[in-house]
Amino acid sequence: MIDRARLSELRATEEQRFVETHPRSGELSARAGESLLAGVPMPWMTRWPGAFPLFCESAEGARLVDVDGHEYVDLCLGDTGAMTGHALPQVREALLQQAGRGITTMLPSPDAVWVGEELARRFGLPRWQLALSATDANRFVLRFARHLTGRPRIAVMDWCYHGTVDETLAVLDGDRVVPRPGALGPQVDVAATTAVVPFNDLEALDRRLSEGDVACLLMEPALTNIGIVLPDEGYLAGVREITRRHDVLLVNDETHTLCAGPGGATRAWDLEPDLLVVGKPIAGGIAAAAYGMTQEVADRLSGPMLGHEIDVAGVGGTLTANALAVAAIRATLSTCLREEDFDRAVPLAERFTAGVDEVIARHGLPWHVQRLGCRAEYWFCPPPRDGAAAAAAVDEELEGFLHLWSLNRGVLLTPFHNMALLSPRHTEADVDRHTEVFGEAVAALVG
Repeated sequence: MIDRARLSELRATEEQRFVETHPRSGELSARAGESLLAGVPMPWMTRWPGAFPLFCESAEGARLVDVDGHEYVDLCLGDTGAMTGHALPQVREALLQQAGRGITTMLPSPDAVWVGEELARRFGLPRWQLALSATDANRFVLRFARHLTGRPRIAVMDWCYHGTVDETLAVLDGDRVVPRPGALGPQVDVAATTAVVPFNDLEALDRRLSEGDVACLLMEPALTNIGIVLPDEGYLAGVREITRRHDVLLVNDETHTLCAGPGGATRAWDLEPDLLVVGKPIAGGIAAAAYGMTQEVADRLSGPMLGHEIDVAGVGGTLTANALAVAAIRATLSTCLREEDFDRAVPLAERFTAGVDEVIARHGLPWHVQRLGCRAEYWFCPPPRDGAAAAAAVDEELEGFLHLWSLNRGVLLTPFHNMALLSPRHTEADVDRHTEVFGEAVAALVG
């Protein structure tokens, strides 16, 4: 239903507008190209719409200001890293105080005790360890699973994403496990390390786990990194039954699905994983993550964790659980990501969903908007049930145009897909501004 010639013309107009209104970002981008690979400190920063990345001057609450002085309603929030809102005063104060007492010592700080107790209370798993990132936490958990079971493979969902963990960058090509498109230099053939199954397919999961070589299933309770794909009714209960029957450890990665509530989807949906990983927002933007486990798993790990060679076990990191990061986690979890915060953010996501849905219906488009807690996302198709269908539905031309149109009008979406994350720092006016801008973009597209 979209005229591709019209789409191309509109995109060209928006590209020109972006270049003309962001001269300082353009200058900095040109300079950065002389010293930084790809012109940015992290390659995925090139994924933003426009001829060059925006350079950020400041961010506070739910707003971001670029170096050209433009202010944006920030619906990206650091792709979940700033889910609490930017520049939290309580985190800033905790960082200042801890920095004056020392940043990293390789010794536990008193805050670590509070953090462990709070994580156990929120998620219902009694034993915890910290990491620098959810990627690291996932790596460590996979090592534990292979050690405990003696099995060589791990299982993931087709088109999942769990950070830069080698074993998880795998997809299905028919019945074959192959590297995910774009994965650079896999160290080994993922077919040797990884089993891949479609989301929402219990029969495929049962069939694959019955082979007896899988140590653990690492999954998001709802897919988010290929767009929001919600579980069918009864699916997660079926996953738990199947993994138990085949003695496969179940790991919930809640790094994005934390948007479902203070204890993520695990608590909101009464799930019972053996291990759980969470990262990104738990330290208010400071690099930190955590992974928890049942008492049974902890008891089985107690020997190796106290062993003389644990420092070379492939688990840890010198700066992991440094005092500064742990202070930030305590400051964040004691004042943010609580029930009252979700009571504010979730209705805003509902308002976002209703606004987008009304625009789609008004124009009779076969599109869909999906919501998970305080996260919402729109699709250019009916809601997919698995990752492969979600990946097939990606329309980079259309997506890029809508992102750039929004950005040029002061609304910042997550660059990788059409995701909006709402925080307690957003307002109804922020949501309505997106609805207005989205409606104008669709109207321009369909004439």
